[in-house]
Amino acid sequence: MRLKFKLMESIRRRIIQSVRSVTPGALKTSWWLVKIMFLVTFIITVLKYLGVISWISVYLTPFFSKFGLPGEASLAYVSGFFVNCYSAIAVITTLNMDVRSITILAVMVLCAHNIPMETAVQKKTGTSAIRMILVRTLSSLFLGWFLHKIMPGETMLGIARAVETQSREFWPMMGTWAIDTVKIAVPMVLLVYSLTVIQRLLAEFGVIRYIANFLRPVMIFFGLPPKTAFLWIVANTLGLAYGAAVMIDEVDAGKISGEDVDLLNHHISISHSNLEDLLLFTAIGGLIPWMLFSRWAVSLFWVWERRLERMIMSRMKRDYKKSRGEMTRTFDPLHPMQVR
Repeated sequence: MRLKFKLMESIRRRIIQSVRSVTPGALKTSWWLVKIMFLVTFIITVLKYLGVISWISVYLTPFFSKFGLPGEASLAYVSGFFVNCYSAIAVITTLNMDVRSITILAVMVLCAHNIPMETAVQKKTGTSAIRMILVRTLSSLFLGWFLHKIMPGETMLGIARAVETQSREFWPMMGTWAIDTVKIAVPMVLLVYSLTVIQRLLAEFGVIRYIANFLRPVMIFFGLPPKTAFLWIVANTLGLAYGAAVMIDEVDAGKISGEDVDLLNHHISISHSNLEDLLLFTAIGGLIPWMLFSRWAVSLFWVWERRLERMIMSRMKRDYKKSRGEMTRTFDPLHPMQVR
């Protein structure tokens, strides 16, 4: 009985300590999220009032119509590409988009977001930065086009006209902006904080490494070495930016080879942070099955493409060395048969 009490007390202390240790960082991230939300939505609202959004829409609609999206959706895509999913979501909340359009745009952003920071992380772990940028950008554009072709529903191209017909009264528009932003920001902050605490508790009690042992068949299916299971979980729960320290430490400690982490990077570059980011996009209307399985399919392609590429390059190098060896033996001046 006393042993049981000590065990429960130990668990309780670890939980409290974990929550306390993670709270400052979680609150800092939440506050940063709130600032991003208010800043981005404020700028978009002002641009909308000045008619800039309508002007952008007119010029970019021809290109984004290939993805079934209005021109102003480019603001969310570009914002996500260079900043992160939060900024893209902040822009999307200012647009009157339907579920189909939000899902397509969400997939494009999920494939290619926070490119400067996340590319730096992947380069640090040993993968070419240029290659990762190309893989993520091409994947986002392809999936946007492909989902537009196969998803049920109609193309949404009437948003530009809807923006133009909005009220031109500035202060009523700002009041609506403030209320709508608060309604979205509060649930997002609670979600981010809750997920951060959960992730910390899972790591504290070794649940993540325990789960990794059961993911070997999943790794094999994706074409990934079984030893990458732990980092796969880290990338899917913490993401590339937040999980950077863990990933870099694992690589620097030699727990995973350069070739293995390169394969993993080809997968997680397209499909990572599948806990927090998916739920955030779901909160504004995205459909989880389309957002998740479409990226899994493309990441599967890139990993196996990389394996095939390595196999071809390895064979070419082997054949080249073999031919060079034969040439050396043929023209060796010290060979007994060639001495006159």
